[in-house]
Amino acid sequence: MMSDALTRRQFVAAVSAGSLAAAASKTVPAYANLTKKASQLALLGGEPVRKNKPWPDWPRCCWDETLTDSLLKTAKSGIWCRIQSASGTVPTFEKEYAKLMGAKSCVATGAGTQALHTCVEALGIGPGDEVITSPYTDPGTIQGILSARALPVLADLDVESYQLDPADVERKINENTRAIMPVHMMGQPCDMDSIMAIAKRHNLRVIEDACQAHLAEHRGRKLGTIGDLGCFSFQSSKTLACGEGGGIIGNDEQLMERCYTVHNHGTSRKGRTELIGPKYRMNEFEAAVLLGQFPGVIKRWRRRNENAAYLTARMKDIPGLTPQKLYPGTESGSFYLYTMSYHKDRFDGVNRATFLKAIRAEGIGLSEYIAQGLHREPWIDEILNSKVYKTMYSPERLRRYSEERNCPNCDRVCEEMVMLWASGPLLASQEEVADIADAIEKVYENRAKLRQV
Repeated sequence: MMSDALTRRQFVAAVSAGSLAAAASKTVPAYANLTKKASQLALLGGEPVRKNKPWPDWPRCCWDETLTDSLLKTAKSGIWCRIQSASGTVPTFEKEYAKLMGAKSCVATGAGTQALHTCVEALGIGPGDEVITSPYTDPGTIQGILSARALPVLADLDVESYQLDPADVERKINENTRAIMPVHMMGQPCDMDSIMAIAKRHNLRVIEDACQAHLAEHRGRKLGTIGDLGCFSFQSSKTLACGEGGGIIGNDEQLMERCYTVHNHGTSRKGRTELIGPKYRMNEFEAAVLLGQFPGVIKRWRRRNENAAYLTARMKDIPGLTPQKLYPGTESGSFYLYTMSYHKDRFDGVNRATFLKAIRAEGIGLSEYIAQGLHREPWIDEILNSKVYKTMYSPERLRRYSEERNCPNCDRVCEEMVMLWASGPLLASQEEVADIADAIEKVYENRAKLRQV
């Protein structure tokens, strides 16, 4: 159970209503007089809200003797590759991670991108096929599709949640669509109720890109277990990290065996080369680092959710920033990032860049996130002009693909988004997290003065 300050029941009720404010209301006192708290902006010579106070340094802050012992045990064993032992560190991690996520099995890979590509190949998706996904994500999402020589079709976003807009997903479906790849951005759930209903209506597969979403829950199920397959990243910034690394979870044992065979250069557990596949195996040392974090992973996940709820409650009286919308059914998030939309008009016309400059001067590291969506990157023109894609797709399809690349809602999100890299800061004490809200409050109250900047 979560702590008394934020019970699981309170959290579920709050996010199901579309706001975390109610969940934290018992722990957040009513605002004091904002004008009294507002002082000279640090950007204009005043004292910063947070001065010389480092945040928990993720992932180094999770390093302890348990993690060291896990690495040493693996090093001393002489089993440094997963195929040396069926009970080695990687197979052990796979069993433990599947258990943690409520899935029947797991296949560990060298990166989240590798996990996504493995799933696409395992589902038999390839040349001539299309997969609908988000333009607002890491390039690894589309590379998992492009590596199979399928076509990534970009659907637009819901501007409040920063997630795929199910209505636009359905508009993009055609006779060649084979799957939907929702991306749980910031570690919070997409509108999975709608996405799964669409997939069922059109007989499509669902590959969850949950690379940012460790332990997040939707209607009693962990993200990654709702679709056919779920993919995760363990890159350094993620809330479960080993530098690089990835994983696939699922409940269809036959499909998971195909994932294993694909990621093992097409070779099955029987030792027969059966499929086309790259060599995407996770190494034993990555798994050792991950296993060494397991004793504290639930505690850290709870702390991030509690602090996110507190911060959202504090934000409710500041009209210039709106936290990421969470869909009904959301029971918890990963809070890899804590994100908000910046409303320039409510800050008296002060642009986002100036606001961020003022916040950083107060000692709070808010920043932009993705500068532009993938629909504006040059890879599209590259594939449209490639011999491979010209061979696999008709001139008419490629023409329409080029014409339909616009995603105006994604453009708006890129222009309005501000984010806190939350993996470390949301592990701090609630008193320290209060500095974030205090700094935002201070800048908001002094917004007219920012016109001098």
